[in-house]
Amino acid sequence: MRFALLFWLVTLFPSSFSKPALKPFHIFGFTQGTSYQVTYYAEDNVVSKLDVELILSEIDSSLSIYKPYSLLSRFNQSASGLQADEHLKRVVKKSLEISQKTGGAFDISVQPLVQAWGFGTKPVAATPDSAAVLLLLKCVGLGKVTLHRNQLRKFAPCVRIDVNGIAQGYTVDVLADYLEKQGIRNYLVEIGGEIRVKGRKQPGGALMSIGIEGPDKNKPAIFPIQKVIRLENGAITASGNYRKFYQSGNKTISHLIDPKAGFPVQNELISVTVWAKNALTADGYDNALMGMGLDKALKFLGMQKCMEAYFIYHTPDGSIADTATTGFYKLMDKR
Repeated sequence: MRFALLFWLVTLFPSSFSKPALKPFHIFGFTQGTSYQVTYYAEDNVVSKLDVELILSEIDSSLSIYKPYSLLSRFNQSASGLQADEHLKRVVKKSLEISQKTGGAFDISVQPLVQAWGFGTKPVAATPDSAAVLLLLKCVGLGKVTLHRNQLRKFAPCVRIDVNGIAQGYTVDVLADYLEKQGIRNYLVEIGGEIRVKGRKQPGGALMSIGIEGPDKNKPAIFPIQKVIRLENGAITASGNYRKFYQSGNKTISHLIDPKAGFPVQNELISVTVWAKNALTADGYDNALMGMGLDKALKFLGMQKCMEAYFIYHTPDGSIADTATTGFYKLMDKR
């Protein structure tokens, strides 16, 4: 009789036993020289903008190359190195791993070259010549930076690091992990176009949609959406040479610097968009893939697990084309 009564109550008043609908909450702001957004779905507002800003401030105090008090800036100013905090240790450890796997195509010790080519923290009067580049290369490369436990060491006082090529992805992961610790299972975190997603939009349950931009074939200065992908889990980051550059005479100087040659990257690639399980991995590899060139990058990806990519590139006749790995094509919206 008791079970029959319970069944009758559930049937009559089903809403009283169902969970409240999840609602969207949005947080916007600026960090690391760009904008950010956090969208999560929950019953109540469990994460505030203050929570997010405190995390961003802590990361800035560790990884910022623009703040003289940051741990990274203090490392660069030191003669031999220092003790790293958890943020700097995690980013450097992953950076050294990617540098080894890509044969130095990604290298955080590239900072002296980045500065010399006009993309650092100080303005430059002119671009470096070959002799100046050769001198700078003595302070750049595999083995110039080491991490043993918490001790971050440098080969010589001239060695300086720049983690801008991976820091935004790392920060996205830190925020995403914080959301999950608060019990949030549906969210999107984005900083400067680097994105990590989990779950679905609520209450409808639609997949998260992400647009991939690129230069227009007929109007190169315009960057329309080229493809749309739908995600339920993972991270999407991108690297390209069509936005951040300047003209020096008749030369286009890209912000992507080849750490082995010492000069701006020049190949057929316009942009690469990478999917991986986390944003730290995706962000670290997107610059390396840009530096490899299309054929080498596709070959490299063929040997990796849990990493996919989409490329926009110049063909030999000067037109713009695109291609992707098999796994990335599966993410694309076919509509």
